Amino acid sequence: MLTRTAGQVPTLTDDRPVSQPGSLERGIDILLALSAASRPVSLAQLCRSTGLPKSTAHRILGVLCTRELARRVGNGYLPGELLESMPGITRARVPGTRRAVLPYLLYLYETTRQTVNLAVPSGLEARYVERLYGHNRVGSRSDGVDRAPLHCTATGKALLAFDPKLREELLARGSFERMTRRTITSLAGLERELAQVRRHGVAYSQEEFTDGVACVAAPVFGPGGRICMSLGVAAPACSVPLGRLGISVRGAAQAISAALLGM
Repeated sequence: MLTRTAGQVPTLTDDRPVSQPGSLERGIDILLALSAASRPVSLAQLCRSTGLPKSTAHRILGVLCTRELARRVGNGYLPGELLESMPGITRARVPGTRRAVLPYLLYLYETTRQTVNLAVPSGLEARYVERLYGHNRVGSRSDGVDRAPLHCTATGKALLAFDPKLREELLARGSFERMTRRTITSLAGLERELAQVRRHGVAYSQEEFTDGVACVAAPVFGPGGRICMSLGVAAPACSVPLGRLGISVRGAAQAISAALLGM
């Protein structure tokens, strides 16, 4: 509209309403909220953090899930396969630790000659952010996806045993998927197993996730004293003394924790 002040040339003023964010901007807001999360984020939480209406957020999440930029986990959402496969996305959850951690992973591989895994929690799963192995690696269900359930893997049990909130979220399910005939599927059975992990500082999985594969893992603690990762070794179930392997894994995990403390 034109406005005129006495003695002045008419000027154009813009009284149009400020444009609202478009779908692209709203999608970016949701992705940023998801990328900062280590556990599933509910729709209500996303709406609070982004300021989006529930119907709008739900519609955009549907598109993001279809494009594998987000994924549904229980009643919440996490970054999807495509987003997590981008360089730096997953490792950013454990910032600045790779240089401190990698020498110990290499040493553990050299001493065991078995597959070495470093895992972080990703929703209600263990996400492998580093894996070292040779030509004769033992095959596992996690090959190619670098992700595995918490309840039936050694790395997952180590994370559960020392993270009360994560454990509470998983145990709320009450029962767990059977992957092999050895998988612990009851709440009471898993609770007993996690108590042993806390007592001894080492977690075991003996053909619970993949037939023929045994794993040992130990917790890695960050500067604040909270568990941030778990370190594990996977080996053929029939040929490796798990007790001796557990000593090596626990020692390496303790050394990594000490290195992180000094960062």
